[in-house]
Amino acid sequence: MSLTGTAVIAPRDREFSFEEADFIALRDLVREVTGISLTDAKRELVYGRIARRLRVLGLGSFAAYRELLRSDTGGELVEFCNAMTTNLTAFFREGHHFEALREVLLLPRVADAHASRRLRLWCAGCSSGEEPYSLAMTLCEAIPDWKRWDIRILATDIDSQILATAARGVYPQDRIKGLSPQRLRSFFTELEGERGPLYQVSPELAGLITFKQLNLMDPLPMSGPLDAIFCRNVIIYFDKETQRNLFARIAPLQRPGDLLFLGHSESLFKVSDAYALLGRTAYRRIAA
Repeated sequence: MSLTGTAVIAPRDREFSFEEADFIALRDLVREVTGISLTDAKRELVYGRIARRLRVLGLGSFAAYRELLRSDTGGELVEFCNAMTTNLTAFFREGHHFEALREVLLLPRVADAHASRRLRLWCAGCSSGEEPYSLAMTLCEAIPDWKRWDIRILATDIDSQILATAARGVYPQDRIKGLSPQRLRSFFTELEGERGPLYQVSPELAGLITFKQLNLMDPLPMSGPLDAIFCRNVIIYFDKETQRNLFARIAPLQRPGDLLFLGHSESLFKVSDAYALLGRTAYRRIAA
């Protein structure tokens, strides 16, 4: 999950009036609902994203939209959250994390005949699905008899629309261009699309993953233990207090030795002492 800037729109060129009170109210609501902290630099992003909702809904002002949110029973609030999150991802993004997962967790587990054949992984902020599918491919490649193991990957995101895309598991050619021919043959079926070939994730690979909508500000529904958690490029938008609260709830889901992966610009410094740095935003859960 990520938020990206938009071109600056001069106030006189705006289609809708956008007052300071509008920005403050929507900024505060984003933080309350999603934990995302928006700076003044994101003012035009907020305008651009919500102006699209005004057009869809036929509203004439941000004030009218704010009033709609105040009286909303849930539907538009979901659309608001969807509008305020942008999903930037790719297959095997930050590849060193998948290599660490393979070398630190999977291969030692495979080599130990007495080790548990149960694996539970959580991909938080899974976006359009490339990350959990990359995790599933990593597991299948590292574990020769993976079909005999008890493997589950939970993939969650706050954005309901992007989750539907992830669950479909169908990608255009430009989204899979970084995958090797071997991986395409092993894990995808080529389909004919109107604008070119499409690639659908194989049922066996998709069967390892459960997609669920989850707001990280809400109580976490899983009980653990989780062997590995990928929570990458999510907490960069949270303030320190929100980050500390989140990892105070995440840490009990893992045992000493379990793995946690963050995005390349993220850190647990002054956030949590429940983890030790393993290398390049990879962490290992330590004893309390």
